[in-house]
Amino acid sequence: MSDFTPISALAGGLLIGTGATLLLWLNGRIAGVSNIASGLLSWKRGDALWRVVFLGGLIIGAYTCNRIIGTAPVARAGFPPALLAAGGLLVGYGTSLGSGCTSGHGVCGLGRLSPRSLVATIVFLIAGIATATIVRQVFGIH
Repeated sequence: MSDFTPISALAGGLLIGTGATLLLWLNGRIAGVSNIASGLLSWKRGDALWRVVFLGGLIIGAYTCNRIIGTAPVARAGFPPALLAAGGLLVGYGTSLGSGCTSGHGVCGLGRLSPRSLVATIVFLIAGIATATIVRQVFGIH
């Protein structure tokens, strides 16, 4: 594993955990990114500002990190854009089907000891492993 970066992984995990905790403590909301983003589509009065601020913070944080480190990570170098787009659509469908995404279930739900989130996270992991295996074996993309 040549791309193993424990310091940045630990820092990222601490920032995600801190952000999720602060959102829960200060706003009473779960930091599930798919539900935060989809809530903008339903547009309830008085409910959009915190969502825009949270999502904007994700974008500004990524930009700031890129400026500090000096290189932007590549989504998947050499991977066919059509498969990336198909994967994105499937993830969107899966988050609506599973009533949340990995951040909602994996970070926040497990932190609240939710049995439903434990099952969802296990399903996410199994589906991810199966998908990576199929893409590597069937499509020959590494």
